[in-house]
Amino acid sequence: MRLDKFLKVSRVIKRRTIANEVADSGRVSINGRIVKPSYEVKVGDIVEIQFGDKISKFKIINIPKVQGKNFEEMIEIL
Repeated sequence: MRLDKFLKVSRVIKRRTIANEVADSGRVSINGRIVKPSYEVKVGDIVEIQFGDKISKFKIINIPKVQGKNFEEMIEIL
């Protein structure tokens, strides 16, 4: 699943267009590398997102096949 879609589906970011803009501006890194919105996320990836002065860090523990309501089971906040 693409990074921008995963951020939206997991409800880390509310809209996919915003997720796309955040990744395009270089504020998202996965496993220490800055990535583009088209990056294919994998289970076990460590994602860091910079929101102003705050940095959110989480681990991907599940990638759903279909969008559902169990978004808590998709990420583990670090």
